[in-house]
This record gives sequence, C-alpha cells and structure tokens, in this order.
Amino acid sequence: MAVLAMCSSDTRLDIAKCVMIAIVHDLAEAQVGDIAPREGIPKAEKHHLEAEAMHNFVHGMLHNSPAAQRIEALWKEYEEQSSDEARFVKDLDRFELVTQALEYERAHGASLQPFFDSSLPELRHPEVQEWGADLAKEREQMQKEASEGTS
Repeated sequence: MAVLAMCSSDTRLDIAKCVMIAIVHDLAEAQVGDIAPREGIPKAEKHHLEAEAMHNFVHGMLHNSPAAQRIEALWKEYEEQSSDEARFVKDLDRFELVTQALEYERAHGASLQPFFDSSLPELRHPEVQEWGADLAKEREQMQKEASEGTS
C-alpha cells in the first residue's frame, strides 16, 4: 500500500503521510494477521485485537517514545478515518485486496467474486476508482480468454 500511495498523482494529499499511514496500518496486522470478513470474527473483536497489538508495539517495544506516539496517532487517524490521507489509504487497502484476489484467480483458476463485490464498489478516491476499473477490465478480459479457451 505504501508503494501504491507513492504512485498517486493527487497533489491535494500529503503522500509522505499516506505512506506512513499505510506502513503503520500494517503493523497491527503483522501481529494479528489480515483478518478477512469470511473468517467470522466480528469487527469489534478485530478492532480490539489490532488495538491491543498496537498498544503492545507502542508501549512495549517502543516504550512510548516520541516515535511511538507518532505511530499511534497515525494508526488512530486511519482507524477513525479522520483525514483525507486516512480515507485514501483505506481505498488503497481495498484495491490491494482485489489485486491479490486477481493474482490468486490467475494462479489457481478460482473465482473470488465476493472479494471484488465487497471492495471495488467501496472505492471513493477518484484515482483509486480508476485503478479499480482498470483492474476489473483486466479481470473481465482474463475471464473472457479463459472461457474462449475452454469452449
């Protein structure tokens, strides 16, 4: 997601901040795992697990240093979706999910339609919406070629 943030041409966003939010967002997931909705873990429990992981990271490993406080503030900003940068990174998270789903479909010939259905319509940032539309076209072409190959 950090690399995707650097690919943006949106001059209204603080791209360096977007990169930092993307990295910080992944810190909690690195400990807890990237919990998908299909795993049946309620959102409140997921949030609790990630908040606990972030607390342990900030207060345990980094000893509540100024850097730890900055990391915690960026994580809260993402969780609360309280800035344009946080909302942009949320869209990057959704886009990255469907990018992975497409790669998995390519590699395994499976359909992961629910991932596309739950992510692409939720994209709000115009540039990420364009990326999502391009990905959807690429997927459609891939599916068309696969069906022509089996006909």
